[in-house]
Amino acid sequence: MTILQSILLGIVQGLTEFLPVSSSGHLVIVPYLLGWDIPADIEFVFDVLVQVATLVAVIAYFWKDLIQIVKAVIEGLLKRDLMKDPQSRLGVYIVIASLPAGIIGLLIKDLVEAAFDSPMFTALSLLITSVLLVIAERVGTRSRELPGMNAKDSLIVGFFQVLSILPGISRSGSTITGGMVRNFKREPAARFSFLMSVPVMLAAGLLAALDLLEIPNLKDTILVFLPGFIASAAVGYIAIRWLLKYLTNHSLYIFSIYCAVVGILTLLVGVYRG
Repeated sequence: MTILQSILLGIVQGLTEFLPVSSSGHLVIVPYLLGWDIPADIEFVFDVLVQVATLVAVIAYFWKDLIQIVKAVIEGLLKRDLMKDPQSRLGVYIVIASLPAGIIGLLIKDLVEAAFDSPMFTALSLLITSVLLVIAERVGTRSRELPGMNAKDSLIVGFFQVLSILPGISRSGSTITGGMVRNFKREPAARFSFLMSVPVMLAAGLLAALDLLEIPNLKDTILVFLPGFIASAAVGYIAIRWLLKYLTNHSLYIFSIYCAVVGILTLLVGVYRG
């Protein structure tokens, strides 16, 4: 991997992690369409690290919310009542929503790594993301706000997140869909999606750090990865801010169309290349 490739893929990650179009899918498809021959082990670790960079973007954007949630959870633990304060409840629901993907992700880690080496599988998964976004718009009533969330809601959103373990199925898209299927408005569903990304990305970052230590020429590799990490964090922050404003008055259909187009285009390129 070159520094230019690192920066371009970092920008792609920052844009697509929070827009419901699958960052993992784009990190597979973009090198494929551009003909970049990046070793699979290097590519997988880089992909996880730039996802961690977008965690930096989440923390930077939601730092006030996160501090309030952590403080409320600590106070709730001390008082032995985590469900009384709304912020404490939200913290509990974030943990609940993170459990399904965290557990299943560990169980099928090798399968996930193999999927990252298949552009055709990723293209098909993008089509699934397209369908999920249509379902989100067609099924829910979009009448609920985040303070009305309960444990069942968070668990259902968590199982929707399981879908996004595989590249091509958008994490934000699947979890926003889960929220909207439970009748939440678009913006609150997206906000919960971003907040619940924190535990999952932290866990992914720890696993990537272990994989990173096994890479030969670690020092040189980090120097190449760093520009992509910075680009991903900066662009991710902008993407969060834009999407939350956009979803206040706009639907998810444009992202559904985009996923379908990119998925079909990648399949056609695969057929052409034989």
